[in-house]
Amino acid sequence: LDLTEKALEAALSQTVVVCVNRVGVNLNTTSAKLLSFVSGLNRKQAESIIEARGRKKDEKFKKREELLEIKGIGEKTFKQCAGFLRITDGEEWLDNTHIHPESYEKTKKLLKIIGCHPKDFISHSKPFDLQQLLLPFDLDVLASKLDLGLPTLKDILLNLEKPGLDPREDLSKPSFRSGIMKLEDLKKNQIMTGTVRNVVDFGAFCDIGLKEDGLLHVSQIFNEDGKRVLTPFEVVSVGDVLQLKILDKDLQKRRISLAMVTNQDQYEPFQSTTERKRSASGVPKKKIKTSQ
Repeated sequence: LDLTEKALEAALSQTVVVCVNRVGVNLNTTSAKLLSFVSGLNRKQAESIIEARGRKKDEKFKKREELLEIKGIGEKTFKQCAGFLRITDGEEWLDNTHIHPESYEKTKKLLKIIGCHPKDFISHSKPFDLQQLLLPFDLDVLASKLDLGLPTLKDILLNLEKPGLDPREDLSKPSFRSGIMKLEDLKKNQIMTGTVRNVVDFGAFCDIGLKEDGLLHVSQIFNEDGKRVLTPFEVVSVGDVLQLKILDKDLQKRRISLAMVTNQDQYEPFQSTTERKRSASGVPKKKIKTSQ
């Protein structure tokens, strides 16, 4: 796949933007470079924030609202970026969530209605079940009472249930096979469980529990009907757990080629002319043996 340097840089930049805003950044530890990928901020504004942080006592922000004191950060910019910036040990505990400051007042009102105290989230002094607390309430009625949209209320509840959650923690971990610790241990046609870590136009990179990720090429990705797809984005996404087959390994280049295992795992990923003729004539084709 040929890509111009400009196109590759643009695609990489967009991927970083999506990741940064999905996870959020710690306002008191982030760099100006990473901060510049946050929605609503440009490079100059990011550098101004880092400079302002350096002038703070202990070089830390105590509240998100302190950003409004920085030249070049107005109400509009603050509204765009605030929800993606976290302060883990500040004066406002909600600053360590994805809840936007404009929803703080309604969030605290919500807690009062359902009978939950903020200190339960701050210190975890006693176990509580947010779902249990919500049982007596209808979410539509609750959203109306708080003058919130239902999607916004659900987002708030998700953040309250797991304050400070890093969404990457929810990604499934790869299943390690006994005895498989390095690339040299892999055998052709071996079945592995892998987790999709990145999806690109030409395929998906999968973590199968080794130091090296394997490439699941688009030609080896199939839909539910067992047919190949035009683009990997039709079938797989980051975090998906797949059954994969080892097609090949390159010890010198440290590369692993993978194929998706389907319900009919008798297919050969690449058939010779003789094999295609045999299939067409109805002659049973040789089944691939897989390591268990």
